[in-house]
Amino acid sequence: MAISASEISARIVEAVMAQKLAPGARLGEQPLAMLFDCSRTIVREALTRLAARGIVTVSARRGWFVIEPSQDEAREAFEARRVIELGLIRSTDKIDKSALRQLKAHLQREKAALKESDVGHRSFLLGDFHVCLAECLGNTLLADTLRDFTARTTLIAMLYQSTHDAVQSCEDHVQIVAALERGDHAAAEALMAEHIGTVQSALRVQAPADPLAQLRDALAPLNNTPTPKRRRKAAPADDATTDSSTYLGALL
Repeated sequence: MAISASEISARIVEAVMAQKLAPGARLGEQPLAMLFDCSRTIVREALTRLAARGIVTVSARRGWFVIEPSQDEAREAFEARRVIELGLIRSTDKIDKSALRQLKAHLQREKAALKESDVGHRSFLLGDFHVCLAECLGNTLLADTLRDFTARTTLIAMLYQSTHDAVQSCEDHVQIVAALERGDHAAAEALMAEHIGTVQSALRVQAPADPLAQLRDALAPLNNTPTPKRRRKAAPADDATTDSSTYLGALL
């Protein structure tokens, strides 16, 4: 059975969430077509969908690339996640037992992955928790949106060398589910806000670069170079007390 554009785009998003595709990675149409044994038309459709979702970008001359989020885009991505995830928790009256079982099963997979050497699998599960939570809270539309935002924040973590600990992330998830299980949605919301804030604060975001830094350094005065002295204007032949006739005579 031939692979579809949706399946290709899903595979690419999974690879991003597993940190197997780095920010700026090139996605050539021909290599992808060979890999998935399909036409370039199918690949192009998949990449076009991902571009609309903000996961890849295209250059007319250079091709398709995984996005490299700017610092402003990183901030906006985390703000969007806060709005969506805190809103989901706040608007939920009660979480049913089957949803709780699903979340706890996910947590068990996270804990097992922490003991393994497959960093990609662990990264995917930690990010996918948020998608799973949205699904369990009954909103599949927002779950799809969160999948894209989680992929973007995974790229952000890779690009800005996040120092956030995977074990801590898993423990945060455990505490959030525990609060939901006991019906304390206010605590679950506060824990989620703290969790997202902690992940964001772990990014090594540098201060904005000085756009004139290179030019400023190049044109700085050299050490031990004397500052050129300004020439003094020549003094008039006579002082201000000389009358006009004497002055004109000197000129003649």
